[in-house]
Amino acid sequence: MQNQTGFILKVLVISVALSVLIKYGGPAFPLGATSINALILVFMPTLILALALWMRSLSSAQQNQ
Repeated sequence: MQNQTGFILKVLVISVALSVLIKYGGPAFPLGATSINALILVFMPTLILALALWMRSLSSAQQNQ
């Protein structure tokens, strides 16, 4: 039970830190409100995760041989 509580606390702290970083650090990086920028920001996490999982599957396939 304590392990799960620690994990939830870590996620909460990281979420708060990221929110504060976006709120106060965001204006330091002025981005234009264009549809291209919005698409990049929306799809970037998905592409990064897909790349990470693909690399993991390649690594797993090489270890199984």
